[in-house]
Amino acid sequence: MKRQGRPRGRQYRLAALLPSGAGGRGTAARTPFVFLIVVLLGSGLITLLLLNSALNQGSFELSKLEKKTDELTDEQQALQQDVDAYSAPDALERRARALGMVPGGTPAFLLPDGTVRGRPSKATSTGAPLSSSAEPSTAGVPGRAGPSASPLAAAGVLGPDGAPAPSPAALRAPSAPSPTTAGR
Repeated sequence: MKRQGRPRGRQYRLAALLPSGAGGRGTAARTPFVFLIVVLLGSGLITLLLLNSALNQGSFELSKLEKKTDELTDEQQALQQDVDAYSAPDALERRARALGMVPGGTPAFLLPDGTVRGRPSKATSTGAPLSSSAEPSTAGVPGRAGPSASPLAAAGVLGPDGAPAPSPAALRAPSAPSPTTAGR
């Protein structure tokens, strides 16, 4: 015999989970929630795609700027080598001789107490080379531990007529363009 009536046990629990009589209404109520989840997931994926594209673009720009930095560093080092070559003592001597300068004679130095140290001599074209040291001797001078003259005074560079040496700007390389170059 079959019993008609309320389901028992497991059937009762399953029947409690399902709404009675309105089977279409349950799926209709879930549709906006499912749609909301799909929209949130889609917008999240699109946001991740845009973020990834922006990071890749920044990475390309960074590598381009690093390459430019390397090129500029190489150029700066090459220019520094040129400056070092022009300021070397032998290069300065060659350019000074090309301008008609001769090495200075023996310099004389005035000490703080008013005495003169050394015996000056006139500059001649057969004098010492420009790169030799013309610094005064500090032996026997109290309180002096090293050279007191500046490098330009110690070099003793005089012009052909015995006049003071021109400014360092006059010793520029002959290949350097001057601001008054003809043909402007």
